[in-house]
Amino acid sequence: MKKGIQIKLKQLLIIIIVWMMLGFVIAIYDHLILHAGISNGPVESYSFMLSVMRNVGAGLVGALLGGSLLVFYVNVKYRDKPYGYTILVVSISFVFVIAIITLIMAAVIVPLQTGQPLFSPASKEAFYAFVTDGYPLKNGLIWSFIVAVTQLLMQMNSKFGPDTFWNIIKGKYNTPKREERIFMFLDINSSTAIAERLGNEAYHALLKDFFADITDPILENNGNIYQYVGDEVVVVWKFRAGIENIQCLKCFFALKKDIEEKKDKYIGRYGLIPSFKAGIHCGEMVAGEIGIIKRDITYSGDVLNTTSRILGECKSFNEELIVSSDLLAILDYEKDFISRQLGVIKLRGKQQEILLMAIKPSISTAII
Repeated sequence: MKKGIQIKLKQLLIIIIVWMMLGFVIAIYDHLILHAGISNGPVESYSFMLSVMRNVGAGLVGALLGGSLLVFYVNVKYRDKPYGYTILVVSISFVFVIAIITLIMAAVIVPLQTGQPLFSPASKEAFYAFVTDGYPLKNGLIWSFIVAVTQLLMQMNSKFGPDTFWNIIKGKYNTPKREERIFMFLDINSSTAIAERLGNEAYHALLKDFFADITDPILENNGNIYQYVGDEVVVVWKFRAGIENIQCLKCFFALKKDIEEKKDKYIGRYGLIPSFKAGIHCGEMVAGEIGIIKRDITYSGDVLNTTSRILGECKSFNEELIVSSDLLAILDYEKDFISRQLGVIKLRGKQQEILLMAIKPSISTAII
């Protein structure tokens, strides 16, 4: 199963669990209000268990319908739209979902209440009373708010990235931690010339399309986007995830393949196909949360500086991918890729020397 689908299914599962829990909380809230001193008390037909079933069932059905709509449609089709726009769209759309849920819940609960088939006269009357009661309207308002908040949280998750957002919520990096990571610094070739040729607005559109198109291949290869810097993107892997099945190397060529498959789009819109180069390195760094008004998790350490320097050497050696020998030494890459030593090089601004290796696909891999 593709990584992108796994992420979406995980999001949907979280929505299902949380919405069912919220349905249970709503049932308890209703029960407390009905038995409060300001209330005349529940009607004779009231049942707490039936209320729980009704609200938890609404949460389940709502999550399966509305949650799936959010995860698999809205946040895919409208992922380049403003956050406020998507929140408004889902809030309005969920009015229709609420109507569907109300009809489904009525079809299930009414026969239980009447003890008769749904199409019997007594059940038809009870069905009409169920769907026109103020109770569904109250729940509709509550669930519309829940949906809007859910969409807002999903947009925040998309903005920060899955790992970063939840780590901020959990406070995992409130205290800085030392970790081993693999970094890939990637940038577009001849970006200055392209920007001058296209103009600022068209060039920005090109970057937006390019960064959007490379997102899925990065996720499919277990990487995460750390940050964008101009025409450069920094990809990071947890150490084990990056070396497993040499995902950190395969990722670069997966990106090339994806852009090549979309070449007609780029030629049609911009008159060119963006090419790019990258440097990859691994090492220990410190991850920690910073900021007050705008919080983020940042990585610091020599490994980032070194990876940036390696990227800079791509132009000097006219290579599209350069990897440090430190990383290649722990990768079982010979079946899929061939390497060529570029020599022991003293990177600009650094005293330590490092052996750099140019990487290309093997003939069999290139044919595939």
